[in-house]
Amino acid sequence: MCSYEWLIEHTKGAMPRNLVKPLKSHTYFGQELVERPRRLTLMNLYLHGLEPHIALGDSIYTISSGQHFDVVMTNPPFGTRGANQAPARDDFTISTSNKQLNFIQHVMTILKPGGRAAVVVPDNCLFADQAGEVFKILTEDCSLHTVLRLPNGTFVPYSPGTKTNVIFFTKGCKTETVWVYDARSNVPHITKKDRPLTPQHFAEFEKCYGADPHGRAKRRPIDSKEDRWRSFRIDEIRERDYKIDTLKWLKDESLDDGELAEPEELVTDAIAELESALLDLQTLNRLLENGNIENPVRRLGEA
Repeated sequence: MCSYEWLIEHTKGAMPRNLVKPLKSHTYFGQELVERPRRLTLMNLYLHGLEPHIALGDSIYTISSGQHFDVVMTNPPFGTRGANQAPARDDFTISTSNKQLNFIQHVMTILKPGGRAAVVVPDNCLFADQAGEVFKILTEDCSLHTVLRLPNGTFVPYSPGTKTNVIFFTKGCKTETVWVYDARSNVPHITKKDRPLTPQHFAEFEKCYGADPHGRAKRRPIDSKEDRWRSFRIDEIRERDYKIDTLKWLKDESLDDGELAEPEELVTDAIAELESALLDLQTLNRLLENGNIENPVRRLGEA
């Protein structure tokens, strides 16, 4: 809806007639797991003059329809709740039960060659088990040209304690350099009333990013006033085992001032750690059931 309104604003509605119908009826696609949000989505877009194609289904555990797209913008659900099993999809290179990593693989699958994507991912997706494997594939098949570390509280009040990022990539060319913009360190926590998120939070990032949507604009570290903008060569990322969360350089002074993090943030971090531990135990249990590793308890009993 926002992209359509942006287009109308910049063209002042003066588009060629032969483009109006394709724009409204054959441009916007999506998929939603739950019936009610899908109905709300369709209604909202219809009220704004669009005729979208919003399918009902599971994007991860359902085989792709075969459609490919020029642009994908998505904010996958946070957390690790779900089927907790690896999808049976031949088009996923890495087999993992991590929902966030599977969404990244799904986006790579449905992009056209030359297509571009912007995907919101939580911090724990960047350092999770098999994250390095997925990002290795991503950097080989796509140009992962930009990572934006979002301010704490960006998704308040819906998910107030979740630390998030946006990864930008273009399919069809290998990654040579990854530029990272840190919009989080030493930035006051976003709140709903006192410190709401505003466009000003991203003004400098937009300037650093440049006009090319594929991230190919000429970029310079000095464009950032507070040293928030740096580049990392692919060989540096390879040395870090493709763990994107390690691309940090600013010291967050708020961590040294003796103040505790927001309660919501502490709770979210604790839940993430517990869910991660539960997934590890479930994986271990499956390995035991399949006979892939010896049961240490049984072995001890036999001894």
